[in-house]
Amino acid sequence: MTDEFFNLYSHGFARVAVAIPRCKIADPAFNAAQTIALARQAQERGTALVVFPELGLSAYTCDDLFHQSALLDASIAALDTVVSASHDIDLVMIVGLPLRVDHQLFNCAAVVAKGRILGLVPKTFLPNYNEFYEARQFSPAASAVATQVQLLGQDVPFGANLLFDVANVANLRFHVEICEDVWVPIPPSSFGALAGATVLVNLSASNILAGKSYYRHQLVAQQSARCLAAYLYSSAGLGESTTDLAWDGQALIYEKGELLSESERFLDDSHMIFADVDLERLSRDRMRQTTFGDSVRRHAAEVAQFRVVRFELPVARSEALPLQRAIARFPYVPADAALRDERCTEVYNIQVQALVQRLSQAGIQKVVIGVSGGLDSTQALLVCAKAMDRLGLPRANILAYTMPGFATSERTLRQANELMEAIGATAQTIDIRPSCIQMLKDLGHPYAEGKEEYDITFENVQAGERTSHLFRLANFHNAIVIGTGDLSELALGWCTYGVGDHMSHYNVNGSVPKTLISHLVRWVAEKGVIGTEGSATLLAVLETEISPELVPGREGDAKPAQSTESSIGPYELQDFNLYHILRYGFAPSKVAFLSYSAWHERHSLATIKKHLGTFVWRFFKTSQFKRSCVPNGPKVGTGGSLSPRGDWRAPSDSEATVWLEDLKKIPDVD
Repeated sequence: MTDEFFNLYSHGFARVAVAIPRCKIADPAFNAAQTIALARQAQERGTALVVFPELGLSAYTCDDLFHQSALLDASIAALDTVVSASHDIDLVMIVGLPLRVDHQLFNCAAVVAKGRILGLVPKTFLPNYNEFYEARQFSPAASAVATQVQLLGQDVPFGANLLFDVANVANLRFHVEICEDVWVPIPPSSFGALAGATVLVNLSASNILAGKSYYRHQLVAQQSARCLAAYLYSSAGLGESTTDLAWDGQALIYEKGELLSESERFLDDSHMIFADVDLERLSRDRMRQTTFGDSVRRHAAEVAQFRVVRFELPVARSEALPLQRAIARFPYVPADAALRDERCTEVYNIQVQALVQRLSQAGIQKVVIGVSGGLDSTQALLVCAKAMDRLGLPRANILAYTMPGFATSERTLRQANELMEAIGATAQTIDIRPSCIQMLKDLGHPYAEGKEEYDITFENVQAGERTSHLFRLANFHNAIVIGTGDLSELALGWCTYGVGDHMSHYNVNGSVPKTLISHLVRWVAEKGVIGTEGSATLLAVLETEISPELVPGREGDAKPAQSTESSIGPYELQDFNLYHILRYGFAPSKVAFLSYSAWHERHSLATIKKHLGTFVWRFFKTSQFKRSCVPNGPKVGTGGSLSPRGDWRAPSDSEATVWLEDLKKIPDVD
């Protein structure tokens, strides 16, 4: 069970490869040997599927040699060699060769596995312009009459309308097209995807010209994105004729618009790239994006023409096969510095624009905000400042209040005051302790009688008093209350319901997770937007331990009595859990596998399982009622929001049983 958990095939992934063998023109025996050698290397890596270039067994640049029987016969013999070798190679090979069928010559892809030719796919679109003259030698797929051919003693499906389904690898169904097919307005793979193919394969030759590599990237990226699919692209390399052309041997693997792997170009020998494709992710995105289903219906006639070839691969799940794919530790925050800067700029402007619209529409010129000296209220205050600038209003229209309670630290109180001053807000301090004591007296709470009773009522009275003050202040000043609670807190239910930090008139942080807020605050600090001293305060906020500061600590203690992350788990893990559960609906066991792949150098699997258990219980069982009635606020990213008017609608009284049961699949190992 332990090894099976650590096997990528157990979690909806499949390892795929794109191979660029060195070739010799019109030497199929040599080319077959190169192909088999690369296939064996791919097998050693646990690969399910490997793709080779267009006409790779003969070479692409044979020109009129394609009409020579000796070459065509030798190409069939080379295919026979590949098929024979495939008996003891546990993967699918897709190789290219010229093939005579019914007195016509076709540029074909042969799909080979375990001693069988599973199918033969002819090229649909033949380029016959610029340097290309394929129509001189070949016929297009539409010219074919046969739908099945006899080849090497086998009855083999033939046609451009074939799909290949690996029955024992969930969601691994692939479609094959050849070179020019992806350059046309509607590639054949578009219909293959609508018919269920999650992996789109392209055997290409594609000579290289200045700037062409960039355009290939664009083509493959967009086709994989539109089709919600993985796209494997192989092109010809060293060995093809340079009479008039050159070849760079570029290999690409994209998944839904994201580059997973790319080869070096202009290499002097055979080479190969690998990627672990998340087939479940692709399937779930198609299920979620209902317009994909609409497209299937609109193209029902084309989809119905496909024939499915089903087979099995001896994929071993009983042994560990770790994921060899970069899993972002912070899925809401780009790892690349330039992209992260761009993301922070965009998120910040989304928040500001949304608040500007709300204030303009309501005809209100002032906002009320509670400033704690912590992360969330800091980011909300920064958004308010920029919104006032955009509206041409003085920042003094930000009515900012810090409201110390029974456990407010000197540090956070100082940071709150420094921030309000740096921003230029109208700042005021309201000590909520007298009103809290009155409330506790009214309740008959032991604390009002001098006893140290720090229960949930004691905590929520403070949260409620703060929010009550803010709402009444907003009434008094004709303003709206700006919420500060973030997406992470809402996911975990780490907020006081109703008249507490759960509620506001408008919450600019409502769909921003804690890890992203940290980067947003750091980004503003690094930009020096609020001056040198203000930046220093922002950096101090980032270094402050996250705490609700509702329970007093012992006198002399440097740390707060409460640590949020000690109670609900590290936000770096919980935001990871939130992203993969909310965005893709993955089961806890897969989320743990992904988390371990990303975080194993810092967190053990036992730690990951523990905090994932906390997330599952709080998210699915105990806190939905808080998410069922949240204030308005802008959605900022594709990671989703938890608004019942947006990405997440769920019953407030559901059970967490199925998620907790799945959690048991995670091994109890360190």
